[in-house]
Amino acid sequence: MRELKRLRDASGLSLEVAAKRLDFSKSKLYRLENGRSRVSTDDLEDMLDLYDVRSPQREALIQLGRDARRRGWWTKYSDVFTGSYVGLESAAEKIRINAQLVPGFLQTEGYARAVIGRTRPALDDEEVERRVAARAARRQALLGRDDPPEIHVVMDESVVRRQVGGRDVMREQLAVLVEAGRLPNVTLQVLPFTYGAHAGVEGEFVILMFHEVEDSPVVYAEGLMGDFYLESEPELDTYQLAWAHMLEGALGPRESAALLRELHDQS
Repeated sequence: MRELKRLRDASGLSLEVAAKRLDFSKSKLYRLENGRSRVSTDDLEDMLDLYDVRSPQREALIQLGRDARRRGWWTKYSDVFTGSYVGLESAAEKIRINAQLVPGFLQTEGYARAVIGRTRPALDDEEVERRVAARAARRQALLGRDDPPEIHVVMDESVVRRQVGGRDVMREQLAVLVEAGRLPNVTLQVLPFTYGAHAGVEGEFVILMFHEVEDSPVVYAEGLMGDFYLESEPELDTYQLAWAHMLEGALGPRESAALLRELHDQS
């Protein structure tokens, strides 16, 4: 919402000062002002309070914020994509993924159905199918656009050897990974068992990087207890270092592609 930047400028506050008063990171406020992240009603009201915006303009902007949250392709799946991640992912220029499962946007329907059903046992069949459809839509939105991001995935070897959904499902999934690795914007690497323990073994994470210098990277991690967004310099440094160490132990893209083809042919 560009109007938020105009209001901040009119109030005489710099991006840094406004972010500090709102208890936001500088990059979060930057993304909100540039429509790169969905603004929650609570955050929007805090910003309007800080900028001393009164009625009727206040009500109009709150309604505009509600309308803006309905514009992304993922709006149809707002019951599935409840956080800010999909909006951040759609705006990212580069995406780095430490994967302990096949990343959602590369999952086949069979693989996604098996993963969701096993990792979310509280979901009924209808909810599982809803999430499977959402992942398929996400794949098309991310890989099918004219300017797809650069995607670099490091997968633990267990990802490509674990029989998720059974032999036939895994064979299809391996075929999709082989094809994905041929895309010019996708790099797939496998971190072999022989490397032993590594910096990413404690949990999946994603590093999202953006084109604008002002828009600092974001680390995203998720689990059964919720989502985490990390943006401070020490946090980013920790995950960037973990990523660098993982790359040191990973097979190269060609070796990884050969392993994927071998596993597919043997399945």
